[in-house]
Amino acid sequence: HQADKLEAARVEAAKVEAAKLEAARQDAVRVEFARLETQRQEAVRQESTRLTAAQVETQRQADKLEVARVEVAKLEAAKLAATQAETIRLAAAQLEAQRSEIARQGAAREAARLDTERQEGVRQSAARIEATRIDTAQIEAARALAEKEEDAKREARRAAMGRTLNEEAAQREATEAAARSPSTSTPTSTSTLPYSLSTARRARLWGRTDPNAELVLYADAWARKIESNTQLDTVRDVAKRPHRDPMVTVAIRRDGSVESVTFVLSSGVAEVDEAIRQIVQSHQPYRAFPPGLARDVDVIEVRRTWHFDIGIRLY
Repeated sequence: HQADKLEAARVEAAKVEAAKLEAARQDAVRVEFARLETQRQEAVRQESTRLTAAQVETQRQADKLEVARVEVAKLEAAKLAATQAETIRLAAAQLEAQRSEIARQGAAREAARLDTERQEGVRQSAARIEATRIDTAQIEAARALAEKEEDAKREARRAAMGRTLNEEAAQREATEAAARSPSTSTPTSTSTLPYSLSTARRARLWGRTDPNAELVLYADAWARKIESNTQLDTVRDVAKRPHRDPMVTVAIRRDGSVESVTFVLSSGVAEVDEAIRQIVQSHQPYRAFPPGLARDVDVIEVRRTWHFDIGIRLY
């Protein structure tokens, strides 16, 4: 019985010792777990710190990259703007060159057109002149025949008038001589009677040449006075009106006054014809006939074709 008690005590002591050992083991486990947990948390903290630092560095690098990207973008934008500006400048230069070339070509075409129009105008004028010359030649042939007959009649009348004038002059001189005192002598004078359309001695210049050089020189001087002294405004106003070049005969008396303005070929526009009449009248008196012409001619009839552009040309 005592032995059982001892065994029971021993067993109980063993249980207590085992419980203590178990408690110590569990304490050790808890301590180890706590240590490991502390290490884990420290590792987690360190890892978190490392990750945070890495994130910060990554963000810093990202910021640097962003700054670099922005800077690169700025440089690219500046380059693009410079390229675009250069492209625009080159395009503007090309457009200006094209515009200048177009303007040059347009000016050349306009000059060619004006030259073509001028040549066409000259051709048409020559054709009109030729047609008029043919018509005029026919008219002149008939007129020449009529004028020959009229000249014969006029010469007969002039001769009769000369005889009458001579008789009147002889009578007048006889009367003056009878009335004149013996001691007084008065020089005689020859009166010049006004001439009419029928009795005037006429010279005609239908072209630019004539055996009488004085007649040609006088007609050229007359034409130059009209061409040089006519106001440009008048010419421009007339040239704007569509018309054909008229052929005009101007009869000039020996004192430089105008006897008549006759249209052999009208311009087809009444205002143009009237402007020519006014131009001819406005420049008179013209130069009086030189003595050589005045001895033989009372009226000069000059026929010219009139052309208006930047001035007047008589041809």
